[in-house]
Amino acid sequence: MKKIFVMLALALGTVSAFAQNEPDTVSAEKNNVTLVKDVYPQQEDGDLYHGLTRKLTFDRMVPPYGLEVTYDKTTHIIFPSAVRYVDLGSPNLVAGKADGAENVIRVKAVVKNFRDETNMSVITESGSFYTFNVKYADEPLLLNVEMKDFIHDGSKVNRPNNALDIYLEELGCESPKLVQLINKSIHKENRRHVKHIGSKAFGIQYLLRGIYTHNGLLYFHMQIKNSSYVPFEVDFVTFKIVDKKVMKRTAIQEQVIFPLRAYNYATVVAGNKEERTVFTLDKFTIPADKVLVVELNEKSGGRHQSFTVENEDIVRARVINELKVK
Repeated sequence: MKKIFVMLALALGTVSAFAQNEPDTVSAEKNNVTLVKDVYPQQEDGDLYHGLTRKLTFDRMVPPYGLEVTYDKTTHIIFPSAVRYVDLGSPNLVAGKADGAENVIRVKAVVKNFRDETNMSVITESGSFYTFNVKYADEPLLLNVEMKDFIHDGSKVNRPNNALDIYLEELGCESPKLVQLINKSIHKENRRHVKHIGSKAFGIQYLLRGIYTHNGLLYFHMQIKNSSYVPFEVDFVTFKIVDKKVMKRTAIQEQVIFPLRAYNYATVVAGNKEERTVFTLDKFTIPADKVLVVELNEKSGGRHQSFTVENEDIVRARVINELKVK
């Protein structure tokens, strides 16, 4: 009996030794798939992304600008278009739009001599995304900074310091940069496709030169001609759909349409001069018993102009297939 116990002990020891000497990589086949033990190794190399996760590479990065701020002075940043969004990475910073200016951001430090670097991100109306790495400095080298509107040329080695792929809610699936290029192209081409819509009185002529459409948006090309010697100051321009039977001054059944963009918006037309503006509007159609009324109002004056647009004019809008912008 003693010999039997000794033989069992030797057998168990041998099995344990083989189990301890088994290599770390164990393969097993299941459904013709080989499972390897160290597909997801412990992060000995410091890399947290293994397996099926792709790492972000530097060509995907929007390079940040370096910005210095201080406690006793304000840093101002001037952008090419109106600012829509600002995010601060730390409570050590405070930022906001400058009073009366849509494209100027002021930044200050809330705490003196904060040590940790932080960041700030800005999105503008043109669809551009800017990012800054912010540090504290007793005397910042640059207090007033003007940002340029860089354009990505598609090359990985020549990326801009702002991305132009931000889509804004009011423009739907249209890129803000493309809207800007379409407006610029229409204004530069300056063709008059519509020749029967406009108004003229008191030496002022207000014309609709063309209606265009692209990707769910409408573009109205307008022109103001001032044949008098008195400058014409624009107060505001309104677009509203009204009933044909109540077109006279009334608010009954009015539907106001607010332009999404205005390219080269004219505020003053000098004597014997003319100005053109391209308005971008969301797509709409006009019921049979209604018309679109476009009104141009003079500031501190009475030389107001207005004309009407029928639904048949809207549905005949010219489709934009190519851009000619240089």
